[in-house]
Amino acid sequence: MDKSKAPSAPTASAAHHERVLIIDFGSQVTQLIARRVRENGVYCEIHPFNKVDGALLKSFAPKAIIFSGGPASVMEGQSPRAPEEAFKMDVPILAICYGQQTMQVQLGGVVEGGHAREFGRADVEIKKASPLFEGVWGVGGRYPVWMSHGDRVTKLASGFEVVATSENAPFAIAVDEKRRYYTTMFHPEVVHTPDGAKLLKNFTHKIAGMKGDWSMKAFKEEAIARIRAQVGEGKVICGLSGGVDSSVAAVLIHEAIGDQLTCVYVDHGLMRLGESEQVVKLFRDHYHIPLIHAEESELFLSALAGVSDPEVKRKTIGKLFIDVFDAKAATVGGAEFLAQGTLYPDVIESTSATGGPSVTIKSHHNVGGLPDDMKLKLVEPLRDLFKDEVRALGRELGLPDAFVGRHPFPGPGLAIRVPGEITREKLDTLRQADAIYLEEIRKAGLYDQIWQAFAVLLPVKTVGVMGDHRTYESVCALRAVTSTDGMTADFFPYSMDFLGRTATRIINEVRGVNRVVYDVTSKPPGTIEWE
Repeated sequence: MDKSKAPSAPTASAAHHERVLIIDFGSQVTQLIARRVRENGVYCEIHPFNKVDGALLKSFAPKAIIFSGGPASVMEGQSPRAPEEAFKMDVPILAICYGQQTMQVQLGGVVEGGHAREFGRADVEIKKASPLFEGVWGVGGRYPVWMSHGDRVTKLASGFEVVATSENAPFAIAVDEKRRYYTTMFHPEVVHTPDGAKLLKNFTHKIAGMKGDWSMKAFKEEAIARIRAQVGEGKVICGLSGGVDSSVAAVLIHEAIGDQLTCVYVDHGLMRLGESEQVVKLFRDHYHIPLIHAEESELFLSALAGVSDPEVKRKTIGKLFIDVFDAKAATVGGAEFLAQGTLYPDVIESTSATGGPSVTIKSHHNVGGLPDDMKLKLVEPLRDLFKDEVRALGRELGLPDAFVGRHPFPGPGLAIRVPGEITREKLDTLRQADAIYLEEIRKAGLYDQIWQAFAVLLPVKTVGVMGDHRTYESVCALRAVTSTDGMTADFFPYSMDFLGRTATRIINEVRGVNRVVYDVTSKPPGTIEWE
């Protein structure tokens, strides 16, 4: 289901935990700040700059604040600014890239354009000691970071001093120790700044004095109590896709309210080999969760006949998915609540400070939307979690690691991995090739090193020779990427031995394929994966 119908602002699920507020100025990597902070055991939330006011700051009561980067120039007339109330909170502030620039301008410094830009890898040289990099970087040393700026600070606001420089950023790190304001021109949150997570931990733990009390064990207990309080004696319907998010949500809700939960699994006939059977067995037979298995492959494939445009495919699948789900949910008498596996990135995208690429990406991954006249109240127990946290919660709940650790699988399923028109024959061919590919990955011990791997049946046929016969069959493309954040990705460097062995098996065992290619493209921020 499309999760963009989430409420307009996230609601803190951890009111009694130490909390960091991240004020978003539109950077495409703002989510990474939150991920790094949470990895250090500190709860945080992202709120767009134009939604943060005195009331929110008071209710959120952060122990520290972080300003993100952003695409704007502070010299533009309508460029974003930090809320003035943030500077009156008497809490530490870390300002990153654009955040540094707006902080300086707002406190009396100067930012100018027209200087040498700095994008990509750079080295910072440490000039003076600071708690921000204590135990990480030493005075006089040079350390790699990731820069992304055109403008630069040319005059610091009163109270600030330079503690690190780079070739094109004379104020690479500038701090006001008395007010506990720390600014970096580089991005500590990205993996290209190797020590960035340590700097963020220094900020939260050493400077802000946080203990790091955010854990999945605590979250599970709090979430169960919240679900019970929200649902009471009511009945809940959960749309189970077979993916990690909805599965973890279902098990969590079932632990909270037992058989008050009924899951509906809409089987659209576009799943991987044996996946529907695995879902039904796990939830109906192992967890004994009431489950309606709606086997509707004929309905979906009939509607997709002759459709080749990927966006039309998604919309077709989405509409049918909602129709089938509604019809099955109606058979559960007295249901008051609808459970969704909404994650925190879905919430962030629906409230982002700038438009960005999120609308396109969400269209790519999701298959449908909630009806405008929906009467059911939403239960979204995972809406404060990132994907890696959902996996950790799944393990805390006892879900099999092989299930929790599965690679992401898009809502439209194999429909977008068969470019062009979909037929049962093509789907069966792809399922077999994909299953062999994943089996070889597991046999080689590589599955957990790869963020996502899958096969694509290309709309291309080639002439080949197999034995004494010419063939005219399809080309299968293999893709595998590594990623730490799900936003950027690089291709996985298989050995030629692995590729040769896998390709040979697919060609020998899958009728209809006579050539296999490996996709070695990367996925920079904001782009879309294979169609």
